Amino acid sequence: MSFEDDIEELEAAEDFLQYFELEYDPSVVHVNRLHILQRFHDYISKGASHMPEDEDSRKQVYRQLLARAYQDFVDSDAQTEKVFKVFKMGEPQTVFVSLGDIQT
Repeated sequence: MSFEDDIEELEAAEDFLQYFELEYDPSVVHVNRLHILQRFHDYISKGASHMPEDEDSRKQVYRQLLARAYQDFVDSDAQTEKVFKVFKMGEPQTVFVSLGDIQT
């Protein structure tokens, strides 16, 4: 199997961490698994144009990016890191809609 095939088979954050042989605290992953995977994806996307062609080198870069994504949530939390849009939104806004603007 190729590296890409291996990656396609992984589902949970724990699967990725184990595949890349990274030590992790299950309690950190349990609370932040989706955030870690999304941050990992974001890091890969940002560096996509600079990704090595060689499979072993690319695997090493992915390993480093996953370790970085995991560490983000060891050192911080989901609300601070704001990975998902819901955390990036500001305070609720009050919007006025007049009755004349409502059509049935």
